[in-house]
Amino acid sequence: MAGEKRFVDFLIRAKKATYAAQGDDASTPPLLAGSRQLEYREGDYFYRDIYFGMGFFAGQEVVYIKDKPVWSMCYAGGVEKGLEHRLAKAVYAFLRKALRNVGHEQPYRGPVRFAEGEWIYRNDFSGGLEWFAGVETIALSGKTVYRLRYSGGFIR
Repeated sequence: MAGEKRFVDFLIRAKKATYAAQGDDASTPPLLAGSRQLEYREGDYFYRDIYFGMGFFAGQEVVYIKDKPVWSMCYAGGVEKGLEHRLAKAVYAFLRKALRNVGHEQPYRGPVRFAEGEWIYRNDFSGGLEWFAGVETIALSGKTVYRLRYSGGFIR
């Protein structure tokens, strides 16, 4: 894709400005009933993230250039079953911290590893911006408390 660096720079800014920065508070009125919707725009570039659920959730991010969808990522996951009520708020607060550390080498979710105290975020992925897939996990005191699978790439 021509202008890949510009695209990645935009994608990172969009991710950092929406869920990673504000969580669900960044929502705009959703297009789909029962969903949450986050949006970010810069000139010809537009980012939209629509997802359903909270403890377990599923969603899709799409980047448009001049109103044409060019890249997408689908994801599903959440807090491990049985821990939702007790840990969800803390897990998602830590997740947003990890996601704010997204890098140019893998701008899909967060960094390969991010730790703070007893919390550890891991992102294991394969592929490149064209076509990729991965799994992110969060462990607390050595026990996995969150898991998410994602995949995506450029739309042809």
